[in-house]
Amino acid sequence: MAVEVRRDGAVAVVTIARPEVLNALNSATNEELLRVAGEIGRDQVVRAVVLTGAGDKAFVAGADIKEFRRMSPEQARQSSWLGRRAMAAIGAAPQPWIAAVNGFALGGGCELALACDIRFAADNARFGQPEVTLGITPGWGGTQRLPREVGNGWASYLCLSGRLIDAAEALRIGLVQRVLPATELMPAALELAADIAARPPLAVRYIKSQIHYALSVDIEAGHEIERDLFALTFASEDRAEGMDAFLEKRAPHGFEGR
Repeated sequence: MAVEVRRDGAVAVVTIARPEVLNALNSATNEELLRVAGEIGRDQVVRAVVLTGAGDKAFVAGADIKEFRRMSPEQARQSSWLGRRAMAAIGAAPQPWIAAVNGFALGGGCELALACDIRFAADNARFGQPEVTLGITPGWGGTQRLPREVGNGWASYLCLSGRLIDAAEALRIGLVQRVLPATELMPAALELAADIAARPPLAVRYIKSQIHYALSVDIEAGHEIERDLFALTFASEDRAEGMDAFLEKRAPHGFEGR
């Protein structure tokens, strides 16, 4: 299997496992990722996900160029469709996904990290969209997700030049939220996932939805969505338990997602 899943209670760890090619994404891997993201999205136990790459050199070093070299324009169109579907499934999942970027995140790897809700990077990580150096454009969301995260200037710099940036620069421009020593990356990502998994699941799901809507609708429509989901949380048992615990100065007894 090119995509491995390990579950530990409410946290799932998804690993792209093709270390022999630096975890490069081919069509079969994207199909597996699409299936895994859908299965996890339907899992009522899992409340947070950490996504990483096998080995210590790469998160995902890009697309499989050997496969790309043989593609016709129509096959490339289908590849773009499949890759975007796989990454859209991460966004559509109710659980937050945390990318633990443990090395190269180039091309499709950078696009995969961008599909996640939160990104942590090892201090040896490198990011880029070097497709232009091969005579092609990003095809799995790079020209669309990247400007939304770092602005048009930085997206243009990365996509037009094909240059790479290190983890410190990625943190400075807002591409990642934390940079850690490589040995501390997974513990930190798992700690955050556990914290999120302990939060009320309905509130977490609605917050993820609200933030995603903010990227695709105007601010007034976004406010209306926020208002409606805010109101829905007041019908939940978790809201009652959370507020009772706060007022009674005690820890919550647990959140059940209802």
